[in-house]
Amino acid sequence: MALIVLAADKGAPGVTTAATALGAIWPRPVLLAECDPAGGDLAYRLPAADGGVLNPGRGLLTLGATARRGLRPEQIQEHTQKIVGGLDVLAGLTHGEQAAGLTWLWGPLGRALAALPGADVLADCGRLGGHPETAELLSEAALVVLFTRASLDHVAHLRERLQVMPQGARVAVVVIADPRQYRSTIEEVRRIVLATGRQVAFVGGLAHDPKGAELLRGQWGGRLDRSLLIRTARELAARLVAQARAPEPAV
Repeated sequence: MALIVLAADKGAPGVTTAATALGAIWPRPVLLAECDPAGGDLAYRLPAADGGVLNPGRGLLTLGATARRGLRPEQIQEHTQKIVGGLDVLAGLTHGEQAAGLTWLWGPLGRALAALPGADVLADCGRLGGHPETAELLSEAALVVLFTRASLDHVAHLRERLQVMPQGARVAVVVIADPRQYRSTIEEVRRIVLATGRQVAFVGGLAHDPKGAELLRGQWGGRLDRSLLIRTARELAARLVAQARAPEPAV
């Protein structure tokens, strides 16, 4: 259906939490794919559907081992696992050294994820810049979502990243914002992004909610559903789904 890449620049945290929150409430079938060459931690931070632990050895690493002669979209499901709440995940590499033998994988993986039948894909690509080979995966995305905080250093890195993103890439910006100044913070970052001259699909927000992030690690109802993290994730997910269907005017 649609491949949406979630990423950040140097120093911008929260991509994995955002990806998990979005996946938990996504309004269509979805796969959360951990595609950070530096290594990820989904297998260690989220419980499996049966209450046990995910297998860190099953996911991107096993997919790469079977895909050297070609990677078809239907192969991906064989390497996914379910976490509590029923979300399908493709667990990533557990450390950066594993990426050295998989530099060939990112282009075929991007094409397979973009063509996955019956489900959108949220690809958590971590921090951009250190692994240029992932540019092939990004080029297959319907939308690249850059996360930032509103601090001076994070916004400076965001401005630089926007300038080097390929002009053909469709980009959105999401601000991890303090709930006390939520709307004003997003508006301030929107003004800064507009001043760069780079067209973006939209500038949106996600609440900085440490308590909600902790609830996300295994408690999937009740208080979590009412948390600021999930409430703002629903608003963001609706906008991302709309973008995947038909582009909005740039803002």
